[in-house]
Amino acid sequence: MSDAPTTPPQDASGATLIECAWEVCNKVGGIYQVIRSKAPRMVERWGSRYCLLGPCPPGGPPLEFEPKRPAGRMATALKALADRGIVVHHGEWLVSGAPRVLLVEHRMSPEDLAAAKYSVWDRYAIELPGADPLMDSVISFSQRAFEVIREISRVEGGAKKPRRVLAHFHEWMSGLAIPMLRRDAEEVRTVFTTHATLLGRYMASNDEHFYDHLATADESIEAARYNVKAQHAIERASAHGAHVFTTVSPITGEECARLLGRAPDTIVPNGLNMERFDVGHEFQTMHATYKEAIHRFVMGYFFPSYEMDLDRTLYFFTSGRFEPKNKGFDMCLEAMARLNAQLKEFEFPTNVVFFIVTDRPTLTINPDALHHRAILSELGSVCEEMMDEVKSELFRRGASGDRVNLDDLVSQYWSLRFRRTQQALRREGLPPVITHILEDEQHDPVLNHIRQLGLYNRAEDPVKVVYHPRFISTVNPLWGIEYEQFVRGCHLGVFPSAYEPWGYTPLECIASGVPAITSDLAGFGRYAAEHLADHDKWGLTVLTRRGRSFEEASADLARRLLAFCRLERRGRVSLRNEVESRAEAFDWSRLGRYYDEAHDRALAIA
Repeated sequence: MSDAPTTPPQDASGATLIECAWEVCNKVGGIYQVIRSKAPRMVERWGSRYCLLGPCPPGGPPLEFEPKRPAGRMATALKALADRGIVVHHGEWLVSGAPRVLLVEHRMSPEDLAAAKYSVWDRYAIELPGADPLMDSVISFSQRAFEVIREISRVEGGAKKPRRVLAHFHEWMSGLAIPMLRRDAEEVRTVFTTHATLLGRYMASNDEHFYDHLATADESIEAARYNVKAQHAIERASAHGAHVFTTVSPITGEECARLLGRAPDTIVPNGLNMERFDVGHEFQTMHATYKEAIHRFVMGYFFPSYEMDLDRTLYFFTSGRFEPKNKGFDMCLEAMARLNAQLKEFEFPTNVVFFIVTDRPTLTINPDALHHRAILSELGSVCEEMMDEVKSELFRRGASGDRVNLDDLVSQYWSLRFRRTQQALRREGLPPVITHILEDEQHDPVLNHIRQLGLYNRAEDPVKVVYHPRFISTVNPLWGIEYEQFVRGCHLGVFPSAYEPWGYTPLECIASGVPAITSDLAGFGRYAAEHLADHDKWGLTVLTRRGRSFEEASADLARRLLAFCRLERRGRVSLRNEVESRAEAFDWSRLGRYYDEAHDRALAIA
């Protein structure tokens, strides 16, 4: 552990908190969700003394940012920065809590960027690449973040009623400002949170037993091997420079201690703003509604080749950043192949459609999938027109007691159009396993794994696979629903991660009343295993992967999936009720106290 002292909670009323991250108003990954969902809890504690600091995009502030005129001390600080040519946009983030936001324009002239790089090398012995667009942005943003925080600290400290300034940084892309502040603004207290070590993420992608081998890893050799020496050095300097160092889970704390040379002072587990997900007693109704939307996708995708009994079809999914091994996509597919064989062997009358939702470079939506989706929509329109045509006449005849031949009520035009549309919907061949055409299909590991396992969506196979290499949204013509709605419509989320510092995807399932599977190599899974003794009973399965072979864990996952398939509808409804009732345990109103502890600890340091 570090030498930061253990101290009693401090009164935050005498301080200003600036939380700095690359993903403020900038949706890139999971940190965006952390900061966004935590905002109401932070505003509740800190009020107007809380503000977020992030980079301003080249095209100007995003739509979720609303400009506001600064006042008081903030206006004084921003004017002083503007006088030095540093442009900072002041406003509110249009999310729950409406936190104050500063977006700094950080692009530098070549001369200023070169000077900033030299300063990093001269002061902190970090050698930076000569021309790397991402690294150049990291350097320029860190430099500007340092200047903004230093100026705010000067104004706050020079006021009639001075306030201390606490700066909390997330990830290495903003953390380089920490050693700058320690050198030139000693009065600022700093907290650094790494959500995953950069080096650990690379190593885990190439080592199935990463955590078993971690104790003997040489950080300098591994950083050179993966060509991330500069990034690793920045992250290490950030961790060692911070007054308080934190990470999101004990399992990530292990890699911090080994790869960064400093164990975290405290753990800050990630929560959600559950109010955003809370739909009261409607969550079962919403499951049924969005399941119908998935039914519609399945009809357009599979029915042109063959029919499936949708009343006996379950929807499983996995999702996340495209890191197939880290996210457990490979294990999901292995387990699905085993489940397919088991359902065949037992002649169990259940179909499973397994969705893999991620983000990959694509050329276009598969024309076949798009074509049949369009024809299905046309069939729906034809059916609506036919119903409009017959319903009034059918009602009148039915009320009068007449015998009705429905064929007589439908005009020849709509009858023929209905049959032609039915014919157009038919397809020769099997449904595709992927919804899009990839830029590099030949070398895609997920697609190759699907082919290797023979999961070709044959009619006789109870398990079907849909690889969806774009995130689901309302603008996607295959869906027309949001990702969160898709999650609500599914029956089970499957996330057997091999490397996951926290893992929001299973937590989002819990928030939506959907049972989920995580692993003991995910921070969220480790948290559940340590704090929720009965998690398996109410719908959160923690798969054991640590100390097990890939084959052993895959077989265990398949066994658990088969057990879920054996549940009757009443059992699944009951399980969703249990899951939804536990969601409050992960609300920021409960988990926010860990951030309070980190902040109080930093403020207490003399």
